[in-house]
Amino acid sequence: MAESDLYLPIKAFMESLGFSVKGEVNGCDLLGVKDGDAPVLVVCEMKLSFNLELLLQGVDRAAACDEVWLSARLSKTGKGREHDSRYRNLCRRLGFGLLGVAPNGQVEVIVAPSAPMPRRDPKRRSRLLDEHRRRMGDPNKGGGSRQPIMTAYRQDCIACAKALLDGPSTPKQLKTLVGRAPAILSRNVYGWFVREARGIYGLTELGRKAVA
Repeated sequence: MAESDLYLPIKAFMESLGFSVKGEVNGCDLLGVKDGDAPVLVVCEMKLSFNLELLLQGVDRAAACDEVWLSARLSKTGKGREHDSRYRNLCRRLGFGLLGVAPNGQVEVIVAPSAPMPRRDPKRRSRLLDEHRRRMGDPNKGGGSRQPIMTAYRQDCIACAKALLDGPSTPKQLKTLVGRAPAILSRNVYGWFVREARGIYGLTELGRKAVA
């Protein structure tokens, strides 16, 4: 079992709580957002077992969200950290929730998150929320850090490139499709775009191959 195998069961659990869930958002395995007058952001980090590294990840994420959940597969022997009262009590003190995933995919709430933690990093929180809202669909499985991540920015670049398959265009024209098209064409992060004339952009061969 890989960490990414935990993603779909935990995503289903979070969606049952009313969250819109996406994987691998700005380094977070799973980000859930519940819209409202004040959106609620939940981060869930995943490991194959409950360990110190998982706790440290939770501490790092806590400043940017409203709730932190830590999740791992349940131990087969019944002797895992999820059964260690010291580990559970530490999570309670930190306000973290604990989720265990059984071999059949069933999710067990071991510790529920406690009172909301203070927001110490509003800029980081804002970046998480912006990426979640901009990203189309859920193209990444959380926990798959070794795989290339499909970000909202890359999705917008692909949309611009596909539009240019029909022929050169202006940033203003593309902006009707992708709001940040002018900046995308100017920065040309992936080397997909070429300025063919003043205010006219087309595709490089690399760009054509990327969206072929």
